[in-house]
Amino acid sequence: MEGGVEGRQRCLSAIQSDVDDDTCVTFVLNGEDHTLGNPLRYMVMKNPDVDFCGYSVTHPSEDKINFRIQTRGIPAVDTFRRGLCELTTVCEHILAAFEASVNTYNENMSERNEGLTF
Repeated sequence: MEGGVEGRQRCLSAIQSDVDDDTCVTFVLNGEDHTLGNPLRYMVMKNPDVDFCGYSVTHPSEDKINFRIQTRGIPAVDTFRRGLCELTTVCEHILAAFEASVNTYNENMSERNEGLTF
């Protein structure tokens, strides 16, 4: 197990294929699976500077994914960070829309129930 704070495993580590090449990196995300892997892959692939992006779950009994990015000249770490930021923005928008819909539903239900007596 990789050392971390108080013996915990690090959430993220990077494996570079070549010390001099920062355009090709595999990120190991511990404690993650397809729930993060697939939407993050989608967000990263939207970047026109990305040649390849993919991920794999190492084994069904392990809760980690290997997330690989290959870019055209820009650092893969920057592309990874940008993908995470864009995914966060999308998730925040979805959450706001969901909460607004729940509030609208609750308001409509309370208006309907005002005239009912039991």
